[in-house]
Amino acid sequence: MLPWRTFSCGVLAALAFTTGSLSAQDAAAPAAPAPAAAPAEPAAPTLEQRILDLEKYVTNGQAGKDGDVTWKSNIAGPGPGHNAWQMTSTALVLFMTLPGLFLFYGGLVRRKNVLSVIAQCMGIAGLVTILWWACGYSLSFGAGNAFIGDFAYKFLDGVSPYASGAGYYWISDAMWCMFQLTFAIITPALIIGAIAERMKFISVLLFVGIWMFVVYFPFAHMVWSTTGFMCGPLNPDAGIKAIDFAGGTVVHMTSGWSALVLCLLLGKRKGYGKDSMAPHSMVLCAIGTGMLWVGWYGFNAGSALGADGIAANAFMTTTLAAATAGFVWAVLEWVLRGKPSVLGFCSGIVAGLVVITPGAGFVTATSSVIIGALAGVVPFLAVAYLKKILGYDDALDTFGVHGVGGTLGAILTGVFADEKANSIIAGLKEGLVMNQFKAVALTIVWSVVATLVITIVVKLIVGLRPTEEVESTGLDLAEHGESGYEH
Repeated sequence: MLPWRTFSCGVLAALAFTTGSLSAQDAAAPAAPAPAAAPAEPAAPTLEQRILDLEKYVTNGQAGKDGDVTWKSNIAGPGPGHNAWQMTSTALVLFMTLPGLFLFYGGLVRRKNVLSVIAQCMGIAGLVTILWWACGYSLSFGAGNAFIGDFAYKFLDGVSPYASGAGYYWISDAMWCMFQLTFAIITPALIIGAIAERMKFISVLLFVGIWMFVVYFPFAHMVWSTTGFMCGPLNPDAGIKAIDFAGGTVVHMTSGWSALVLCLLLGKRKGYGKDSMAPHSMVLCAIGTGMLWVGWYGFNAGSALGADGIAANAFMTTTLAAATAGFVWAVLEWVLRGKPSVLGFCSGIVAGLVVITPGAGFVTATSSVIIGALAGVVPFLAVAYLKKILGYDDALDTFGVHGVGGTLGAILTGVFADEKANSIIAGLKEGLVMNQFKAVALTIVWSVVATLVITIVVKLIVGLRPTEEVESTGLDLAEHGESGYEH
């Protein structure tokens, strides 16, 4: 035993003697042998093993295990520090949607449609939460098969706030479930940026309801479940051994590519290319951007599932990439258009956050700066030039930032993933770039085909667009009976 561990044993033993907390177990007689047919119960932990459990807590490792030796740990539930970070991260990710995203998007639309964006975000938050409780969590993280889960956790049966291990060693199963819920909320909410100002509220809700079952739940399962088809870190039998730390494919690619298809099928806004459709409040947009940036620490650093070194690395890389991308985007505008706009800063920051997301916990600081620089260039080109060349009306640049940025991030994660940042990369590095390309291809094809079918179904059931009169008046008054501002 190392000297420092001997000292620790002595200190804890003295405390145990004083409080009596260890004496009952230490003095207890050995349990009677189990019947021959039953597997042997793990032994009660020794004092050294109990101290090792505490060390595992500090390093965010598995309690009750040291190599091939296992014991029945006295720590039955979540660890307070790691669980507290998970609670904080969950609140931060929800903060990204309400109010971060609806202020970011709300500032970018015309004043007559600002409440429609807020209502869509709030409506999606409510709808997705109900679906998640009913069966969405189970379909995402139940064992199921390689492509979809099962109904083992329907109505959150068996999801206990007092148990841990469903998500990671030291976080409550309930918090893991709620953390993942916030991802499920923001993903479809991103789509509304592409179709802002021209899709009926009922159509948005019906589209999202179907889309969650056809796209989101399967991808959350494939990428993050232990039985998932694309979960390289956790499933040794994965068909595609890809990596996605916090949602490059699951969140940004699915929403971004779906947004492109939906806006193409929906058609352009009335007066697009003729009438002014400038953002009505860059102040709201900038405030929303700041909220998204802050909330993104829950998104990325929270995906470490504990307050450990990987979380710290994700926090660092997220900051570096976002700041770099915002600066590069604005400088490109300055060079090419003569002025660095606030919208350019905002768009660049969000693009940097998007592109670093799949690699936040897998890449080093220098790599994140390179990723941030590319995030400031490639999505900028998509937003400034590709949209004009192809002529689609992606109202708030969901595809240009999330679709293109998410795709770029997934590929760059394969290029820059480094075991110095995360030791799990050591076993996945071989063939990783090709696996990332396969994951990207599957995500694009699945999202595009599924959205095409869902959009046709929604159009047949309730239609997609309001009347031209409603669109001219604005969705706020026509659909919600309210106005965001006094006229």
